[in-house]
Amino acid sequence: MNRITEIRPSDKAAYNAAKERWDSIAKPLGSLGIFEDAICRIAAVQGSPDVDISRRTAVVFCADNGVVCEGVSQSDSSVTALCAREIAEGRSNINALARTYKADVKAIDIGIAEDIKCTGLINKKISHGTENMAVGAAMTREEAERAICVGLGIVKELRSDGARIIVSGEMGIGNTTTSAAVASVLLGLPASAVTGRGAGLDNAGLARKISVIERAAKVNRPDKNDALDVLAKLGGLDIAGMVGLFLGGAVYHIPVIIDGAISAVAALLAKRISPDCTDYMLASHVSAEPVGRLLLDAIGAKPVITAEMRLGEGTGGIMLLPLLDGALSVYNNAHRFDEIGLERYTPKC
Repeated sequence: MNRITEIRPSDKAAYNAAKERWDSIAKPLGSLGIFEDAICRIAAVQGSPDVDISRRTAVVFCADNGVVCEGVSQSDSSVTALCAREIAEGRSNINALARTYKADVKAIDIGIAEDIKCTGLINKKISHGTENMAVGAAMTREEAERAICVGLGIVKELRSDGARIIVSGEMGIGNTTTSAAVASVLLGLPASAVTGRGAGLDNAGLARKISVIERAAKVNRPDKNDALDVLAKLGGLDIAGMVGLFLGGAVYHIPVIIDGAISAVAALLAKRISPDCTDYMLASHVSAEPVGRLLLDAIGAKPVITAEMRLGEGTGGIMLLPLLDGALSVYNNAHRFDEIGLERYTPKC
């Protein structure tokens, strides 16, 4: 956690150099919209207008949540282990997309209730799931900090291995409940305003989920001004791992892509811990979950994709990669005003 004090704003000179390159391309100024800003932001993170995202990795944190015993989800915790195994062995949704977009996938056991031995699952287990937040704190503050350090350490390792961009992902039954609880406190909104149906709860299930979140807030009384307190009392180990991923991106100068609502909760927690880390984040899409847009607004992040996605695993985040590749094809290879003898466009307002 000590490395967090090293976080500084990204390199504005590199951002401006990338913008100058965009403006030299023979096209109307800013005509690729948010993609131009995204490439400039990556340049600022990497410290150079020569943007490189050729080595990309999706990191999927897998963990169980004790609150599942309250009936807040359609599935029980055994599904977390099943899905984690599928991701680790390359058979899940995120793996299919990663193969298409030439990305690696790392599945991290940061808190699965079961002990799984399978090819590809990286054991960074903090505990065998969290406690039931409806009756007490989900984890200790020390456990939350350790989980954040796992995320930081993974970014350090990926940086050493040559990764140039990271996609955040998660898998854990019950984590739409934990993320909604954290979002409710951080955003100062009632549970009913930020809680969705998750994998498909009926009306009775949704009402029960909201009630459990309200009870958890009342029992734990988290301090909204202390992100670690909120995370420890109401969050999950998967969320904590992603907090470390976002902070690690800022420490080690690698852009980290926000996936959906759960990932965005982690990004907002990271911002509350170290505000400058938002310079190192890119929002991929706005989740179909009710809180999706609210979280991105609180982070100050503009999503590229609006497609009503809510799958998780980093699937929305990884779908940003081919769009960035497309933007870079113009950024690096399109004709320029001086090359074709055309007078450059200039800003008119």
